[in-house]
Amino acid sequence: MTDTRQETLGQLLGGRGGALDASLPPLAFALGWALAGRSIEVGALVAVLCGVVIAVVRVVRGDRPRAVVVSVALVVLAAYIALQTGRAEDFFLLQIFLNAASALVWAASIVVRWPLLGVVVGLVTGQKFRWRRDPDLLRAYRVASWPWVGQYVLRVLVFGALWVAGQVVVLGVMRAVLTWPLQAVCIAVSWWVLRRSLPKDHPGLRHPRIPEQAA
Repeated sequence: MTDTRQETLGQLLGGRGGALDASLPPLAFALGWALAGRSIEVGALVAVLCGVVIAVVRVVRGDRPRAVVVSVALVVLAAYIALQTGRAEDFFLLQIFLNAASALVWAASIVVRWPLLGVVVGLVTGQKFRWRRDPDLLRAYRVASWPWVGQYVLRVLVFGALWVAGQVVVLGVMRAVLTWPLQAVCIAVSWWVLRRSLPKDHPGLRHPRIPEQAA
């Protein structure tokens, strides 16, 4: 049997393109706002235009239209919030709430024994939810899901502190820094935890060991 444990989470979960794309409109907003004399209108316009350009590129390269529409809608909503409140830092308020919600959902999934890391990997590998019938995989996915909770909590703490301080440009920069680089670290750590949590003789993520089948 092929040792599928050598297949990393990074390979299973895909590339970094989406994460990089998501960090560009906020950075464009911060730079547009600063260069235009702290104009929220200019910052919002630059961010939306950046989001639209990225959306067109993603459609051309074959991304799902629904995902592209959602990404643009989030940029437009973030810009709308900042325009309505008159506070440039509020452009990042939506991201703070989304990360807080993600942390809660991931933590809850671990508690109820439906760790989202297992759900995602199960769907990607085509095994769906068979991994839940493997006690070793279920336990490993629960433990390895905690780094994902941690990355969302870290973003909330950093973005929240900068939002309170009104550091718009720094928020834009940190939005980029804590997107793909942090996600890459999270994937590496959770993969390490996942491998450490599985027995040495386990056949791998694509091959759940069902107790009744092993008997």
